[in-house]
Amino acid sequence: MTHPPMDRSRLIIPALGGIYETFSPYTWLMVRVITGVLLIPHGYAKLFTAGAIDGTAGFMDSLGLAPGVFWAWVIALLEFFGGILLAVGFLTRPIAAMVVGFMAVAAFYVHWDAGFFWNKGGYEYPLMWGVVALAILIRGGGAYSVDRKLGREF
Repeated sequence: MTHPPMDRSRLIIPALGGIYETFSPYTWLMVRVITGVLLIPHGYAKLFTAGAIDGTAGFMDSLGLAPGVFWAWVIALLEFFGGILLAVGFLTRPIAAMVVGFMAVAAFYVHWDAGFFWNKGGYEYPLMWGVVALAILIRGGGAYSVDRKLGREF
């Protein structure tokens, strides 16, 4: 997607216009890559830490999300492999759709009763990541994605 030339006369500091124009083509890449990269450690911990899948499964069961072991594996695989796929921009929209669903459950089912603030166990963090994933779902992988290089997107 190309952007119209920036009207530097609208900028409070016109000298920054060159910086904005230089980096503007890469902003979507940053959003998508960072979103994916920040999911990976969560999945990694669940997949490769002794007892983590069992602990996640028990947590899922305690929430009434049964069978907990199924959901623990789904979440761990989505976070780890889905994070990698988002970062490289392959199957971007289907992965983003799954993250939207996962974060909707996290925000509105798991964290809602704790209130808004993430540092109090609230829904702020999963809601924010869900909205970012929704933006990725709507916009797709962007110019610098495997999807675009293949010439096919969902």
